[in-house]
Parts: sequence; structure tokens; C-alpha cells
Amino acid sequence: MLRGNPHPPCSRPLTNDRGETMTELKQRVHEKVLKLPYEPGVYIMMDASHTIIYVGKAKSLKNRVSQYFHDSASHSPKTRMMVSQIADFDTIVTDTEFEALLLECSLIKRHKPKYNILLKDDKGYPFIRLSVGDEYPRFTVVGKKADDGARYFGPYSGRSMSFEAINTVCVSLGLPTCRKVFPRDIGRDRPCLNHHMGKCLAVCAGRITRDEYMELIAQAIQLFEGKQDGLEDELRNKMESAAEALEFERAARLRDRLAAVKRLKSGQKILSGAMADTDFAAYFVGSVKLAIAIVHYRDGVLISREVELFDYASADEAPEKFAEYIGQYYIARDDLPKEIYLSASLPEMDDFGKYLSEKCGHRVRIAVPERGEKAALVRLAANNAKEAETLNATKEARRSKLCDLLGHALGIPAPHRIEAYDISNNAGTDIVGAMTVFVDAEPSRKDYRLFRIKGLDAQDDYGSMREVLTRRFTHYLEGDAKFSERPDLLLIDGGSVHAKTVVEALATLGITDIPVYGMVKDDRHRTRAIASPDGGEIGIVTTPALFAFIGRIQEETHRRAIGFQTKVHGKASKKSELEGIEGVGKARREALLKAFRSVNAIKNADLTELSAVLPANVASAVYRHFHP
Repeated sequence: MLRGNPHPPCSRPLTNDRGETMTELKQRVHEKVLKLPYEPGVYIMMDASHTIIYVGKAKSLKNRVSQYFHDSASHSPKTRMMVSQIADFDTIVTDTEFEALLLECSLIKRHKPKYNILLKDDKGYPFIRLSVGDEYPRFTVVGKKADDGARYFGPYSGRSMSFEAINTVCVSLGLPTCRKVFPRDIGRDRPCLNHHMGKCLAVCAGRITRDEYMELIAQAIQLFEGKQDGLEDELRNKMESAAEALEFERAARLRDRLAAVKRLKSGQKILSGAMADTDFAAYFVGSVKLAIAIVHYRDGVLISREVELFDYASADEAPEKFAEYIGQYYIARDDLPKEIYLSASLPEMDDFGKYLSEKCGHRVRIAVPERGEKAALVRLAANNAKEAETLNATKEARRSKLCDLLGHALGIPAPHRIEAYDISNNAGTDIVGAMTVFVDAEPSRKDYRLFRIKGLDAQDDYGSMREVLTRRFTHYLEGDAKFSERPDLLLIDGGSVHAKTVVEALATLGITDIPVYGMVKDDRHRTRAIASPDGGEIGIVTTPALFAFIGRIQEETHRRAIGFQTKVHGKASKKSELEGIEGVGKARREALLKAFRSVNAIKNADLTELSAVLPANVASAVYRHFHP
């Protein structure tokens, strides 16, 4: 049972000296630490703004919290950095260390403190959903189960694995993988390329009946449930029966389907993406990161592994970080393995196992094996963690070198965050801008931004670039969270004049300390140099790594700009083709495009199909518009 304040006082005003030194901090917190009990619980560290920066659990609150403010020489650099930001702390006392573990996981999930281990996939582990209530059921990927009468398979270790599993099963059985809706779209178009490649039985063209479709769905369910052997026997019996009845075409189809199912054995890891019967988890402390690996086994077969990398932790801190991660990982899941073997123990591990058992409805055993096959498989997980960390360290070293090369070429410190910009238009219309972001020489796609130019009616690359950069940094100055990061370098698609235009735009906002350069292309549209705002050029062709890096940035930014411009122009074209039709306003245009998905399909629709979406008189007007 929890005692004390169950909710950290995050809104309570802080009387804090922001210029506090470590010595002053120690003096102030010393009295507070002395009053802490020797009991288990959770401690919450806060900075000067009273933001929670770290949540931890302890077997003895007094002993654990006091360690942060004594013997700082033994702390890792990250811990010393965290301690230097602590302005206050709070504690919640629990009856047991296990209760502290559960509370810690809950608080971390709620507050996402910057110095805690955080699971990267906030969406959890997805499931494959079968819409059994539909006339033609389809497989989709969803984030979690719902009480909606559908069938669910999984969870899988990632969305890509889930989609790959669906594609593997559907292609093997000839089920459609397109976005068409059945029976609405049956007979509306000719079969697509997948049918001609033998990957689909062309439901869209009415080549198979609904009963045959449902038979295929039933076989797909068997595959997702791991009943492949039973399906092989079923298909073999049906094939032989069809041959005996002289139904040779049907027998041939069943033969091909049987062969496809047999080929799935090599891809069974994908189909068995659900939580394994046994998990083995371990960690590795490398030179750059802490790596944690979990290896999943199902029916004694290795099906998948997951490795996550976190900021460096010392060897002394690693077991605590490992326990923190394992707690979050399994508490967040509903489908759990029967056995979990770890390289280091958890607080009150038996109680944790009982909690997980009650949660999922079957016994979950958690142990730390010391010898034998189980210990060997834990070492295998540790080797996976080591391999991932070593590979990451090599990549980080390469990325660091790229940043150093670029900084040296430009005469600036190695840039951590680079933002690149490009403008695209269609003969002066539908003008758009794109912003891409590279952090430590890798694209950070979550930070990409797109802009529709508002203040110009004609083509003006300089004016468009001025508007984009002004809007971007106005958002930054106003504290907009989507634009809160400050770049170390701006790269503009274009030459010196483009770069100078941006420098002038930033100066009007009072920003004069961000380096700005242009990316100049040659006559073959390859980046050949970097242009400074004062008209100078810095050659990069003789430095292959830097040449490739800048080319990659420019190509990625150009691709985003072109893609957005095409999308904007396409929407405008669709809108213009449907404008001017009597009775068709914005809402009805959207309804038509949602139902038919393209203007071409609207043109080819008959009056009955149009009347299913629009009132009869408006449907007639649309039909007459395209069939005068």
C-alpha cells in the first residue's frame, strides 16, 4: 500500500535559487535527506522549473537518495549532469520494493522524464486484426485489441513485421493486398498487376465467389495461428479429391496453393510474430551506449529479437537501468511468454512474476539462470546486445566524422542539427517549401516540416524562401514546441543569393548567429559546392564523404518539396474538375472523392453508383457534367 503523497507536487511553486552550486545544493537537501525513512519507495527528482527529470525506485529511500549527493566521483557523466540539475525531490513510500517498481513504471510512463530509460515505441506492440463482421473480411494492423468482435493475432514486435506477415499470407493464398473495398469495388476495374503476377486471385474482377474468398480467409487464420501442418493436409486432401472428380483446374489451383504454403516454412518467423513461449533478456555496456536485447523463442524456435540502445550508463548503473527497462517492457504488454530468463535479477522477482501471471491469465516464470542451456541463451541475448552496440558505435563514429568534416570545411564547430530548405512550384502556382532535418548526420524525419506559401501569387524563389524561414523562426521565437529546436547550420537549395536572402530574413528577427550556406548544383543536377552568403564557394567534390553527405541532404529536401507540391497540385486539380457542377460544394466534392477515390472513377461511374453518394438531382448533374 502506498503512503505519502501519491502524486508528485508538480504544480507547487518552487522557492529555488537557480544559481545554486553543487555545494549549496548539498547543504539544502542534506536536511531533507536526513528525514527520509529507511523504507522502500519511489523518489522523484525535479529541476528548477519543477519539471520531473528522473524517477527511481529504492529498497531504502534514505540510502539511495543520499548516494546522489555524496561520492559524485563514482557517478557516470550522465548522472553527474542530472544531479547538477536537481533543485528539489519528492518521495512516495511503499510497502514493498515490488510496489515501488510498479509505481516507478507508472510515473515514468506518465511524465517521461528525460533521464529515465524510455521505451521507443509509444504505440506498443501491434496486432493483426481480421474484420470478421464484414461481408469480405480484411486483415489490418492495429495498435491494441478492442472488444469489437474482430479476430486478433499477435502481438508482433513492430508494425513492419505485422505488415510483412499480412503480405506473406495474402500473397501465398492469393488474397488481395490492395485498398479496394469489397463488394463495392467488384467489377469496377480490371485486375491489377498483382493478378497477372500470380499474387492475387482478382476478387475485384469477380474471379472468385464469396464462398471461395471465405475459404481462403479460413486458411489464412490457420496460418496466423501456426497450424500450417493441418492446412497442408487439408489442401492436399482437397487437391486429391478434385483430381478424382476430374476437376483438374481446381486441383491445379489447390496444388499451387499447397506449394505456396510449404514455402512459408522458411518465413515462419514472420508468421509467428506473437510473443514467444520463452524470452531471454540481457544487457551490454558499451563504449557509447547501453544495449538491451530480448530474444523471443516459440516452440523452441528462435523467431525474433529486439535490441534497444540508450544513453551511456556505467557498469554499476546498468543493472538498475536493465531492471527499469524490463519492468516497463512487460508491464505494458498483455500477451506474455511462459518463461522469462534474465541476465540480472529484478526487485522482488517472484512477486513480479505473480503480477504478470495474474495480468495475462497464465503462469509466467522469471529467473536468472546460472548454468546450462538457459544460461547459454541468456549469453546469446547479451551477444546480440553487444553486436548492436558495437555496430552503433561504429556508425556514430562515422557520423561524427561527417559532422567534423563539414564543420572544418565551413570553419564552424561540428554541426549537431542541420536544417535544409527547398522551394517547389508548378509554373508559379501551388508554391510550397520543405524543411528537412539531419541530427548527427542522420535524417530526423519526425522534425520535417512542410509549408504552403501564402504571401505570393507568382514564382519568386527568393521571396518564397524568405517567407518560409521567417515563418519557421517566428514559431521558434514564440516558443512553438514543433519548432523549438535551434539549428547549428542552415543549408539552402540554391546559391549565394539564396543564402544571403535567408541571412537578411533572420536578421529582421534578431537572429544573426546561425551559419547559412547554399547548396549549388552542377549542370547535371548534382551538388558541386557550398555557397556562402558573401558570394564565395567551398568545393566539396574532392572530399567524397562530404560530397555524398551534402548531396544526400539536397536530394532528400528536394524530394520532400516535389512530393508535397505534387500532392497540393493534385488536390487542386481534383477540386477544379469537380468545381462548377450544380449542387456540388466542398462537402459533396469530399464525399465523392472519399467514395470513389479518384476523379477518373467518378467520371466512369453510372447514375446508380453516383446516386448512392449524392441526392438524385445532384447525381444527375454530375453524370451530365462528364457525359454531356
